[in-house]
Amino acid sequence: MDDFPIDKIQISGAALASLLHRASSSAGDIHGYLFGHAAVSSLNSLSDHPTPTATATILAATITSFLSLPSHIPLPPPPNAADSTHLLGWFSARRKTPLRPSLKETTATSSLTSSASLAFAPQNSTLSLPPSLFLIISTPFQDQVIHTHEYKVFQFKGNTFEPKSLNIVNIGPSFRSQYDSFSPNVNFPMMDCQLRAPNAMAEDEIRETLADKKNHLNNQKQLDTCADGFEIGRLRTLMGSEAAYTAELEGLYDKMLAKIEGLSRSVEETNAKVLEQETHNMRLRHRVAGLE
Repeated sequence: MDDFPIDKIQISGAALASLLHRASSSAGDIHGYLFGHAAVSSLNSLSDHPTPTATATILAATITSFLSLPSHIPLPPPPNAADSTHLLGWFSARRKTPLRPSLKETTATSSLTSSASLAFAPQNSTLSLPPSLFLIISTPFQDQVIHTHEYKVFQFKGNTFEPKSLNIVNIGPSFRSQYDSFSPNVNFPMMDCQLRAPNAMAEDEIRETLADKKNHLNNQKQLDTCADGFEIGRLRTLMGSEAAYTAELEGLYDKMLAKIEGLSRSVEETNAKVLEQETHNMRLRHRVAGLE
């Protein structure tokens, strides 16, 4: 087997979300196998120098699925993977522990990578790559509302764990092709189109009252407040291949977080007022019952 470093490790957003959900919804710690594919590609660096530059070769691994079971159950022999997927490594999800491999996990990873029968050849290459990836998932030592999970990925190479960066593939123009075939399954409800007047011409001649106009303006202001920052013109830029795609999406995401934060603050204030009112009502009941 070749001791070749993996230059890029990536996982789809759906696979990572499913893995985090499995870790959080389980009764205890879990572990399991990571499946996916690997490929060797050439990276040509652009240069104005007349002398041709050397072509760099990178090895990229993509995690697409996983298999999990409780940590108190030993890992069974890896199942036979499909032709398009291979065993890339394994993961361990625990709670409130440091993001570093334990002695037991080091032994398990060493045993997994030393098995010649589990090695596979990446695409566009004749290398023999062992399942050397190890992903650790943990929770913060102090319970938090937003930041609920932490994770770190390693490559076991040369009897040591080398930290690697994990790229999440969930946004970008190249990912939009997965949504091209989407079609909604829920039909719009039938709308009542009855006319208030005998014919359409008479309907158009009916003038709105001053109260109706004020009500319409008030409703429009509330809608404009909710849609602040999400105008049609700005959303239209996300449909093209402009370079500002990611920046626009991040801007919309920041505005959405700000709105959620304001809503959370309003809910907290409302809950405080409700609790104060309940305490006041309890005191009145005690006073009527003669308990005070």
